Amino acid sequence: MLRPNPEGADARASALQGAALAQFAAEFGQPQRSAFDRAMDGLNRLPRPLFALGTAALFVAAMVAPAWFAQRMAGLATVPEPLWWLLGVIVSFYFGARHQQKGHEFRAALARQAGAAHHGLGGAPAVPVALADTGTDAQLALQALEPADNPVLQQWQNTGAGRR
Repeated sequence: MLRPNPEGADARASALQGAALAQFAAEFGQPQRSAFDRAMDGLNRLPRPLFALGTAALFVAAMVAPAWFAQRMAGLATVPEPLWWLLGVIVSFYFGARHQQKGHEFRAALARQAGAAHHGLGGAPAVPVALADTGTDAQLALQALEPADNPVLQQWQNTGAGRR
């Protein structure tokens, strides 16, 4: 009966756990940012919760103090329509730009991690996807319709097995 060396098994398990923790740290560790950057990120995270909580507060205010709520809504009714459009544009651009920026940062972080993992595995540099040009769909469809030489099929047909 073969039995592994317990010390060796423990050493391998420890090395495996250390490697897993190192990979986790590399994936989720973030570079240190300045206090100003952290403060600006905190301020940029405020508008969405404030909009949501403010909307919920309006519903509560309408039930608790209907007269107060009616006065505020009458004031909003006097705001000209172009100003509402301007507010919509500003809010849309703010959230759209923030979404795009965060998405770009996320994709860049994924690409860095994938490159580090690929390099850590001893792999060759990745080939850019832009080099794989398959042509147009029409060209592919025509190529699929053109019969190609198949020596095995020719041999099978010549032996008579392909004839019935």
